[in-house]
Amino acid sequence: LAAANPQKLNWKVSIVDLLKLLDIDSSFGARKDLATELGCPAEYMHDSAKMNVWLHKEVLRQIAENGGNVPAELYD
Repeated sequence: LAAANPQKLNWKVSIVDLLKLLDIDSSFGARKDLATELGCPAEYMHDSAKMNVWLHKEVLRQIAENGGNVPAELYD
């Protein structure tokens, strides 16, 4: 997906860029809803940086579990 995308997205470290690459709403509200849906620990939900890091790893993990080609070091 990254090679075919005209934008230079830093999807390996940025949850916003990862969601843009996946054509998913990357707004704060959408990220918060997605984090809740995926089971983000409550203590991270009040700290956007921690929530974003957790969400990034969880989205990559979910992609890998569903057959996506994601280097394990990005979500372990």
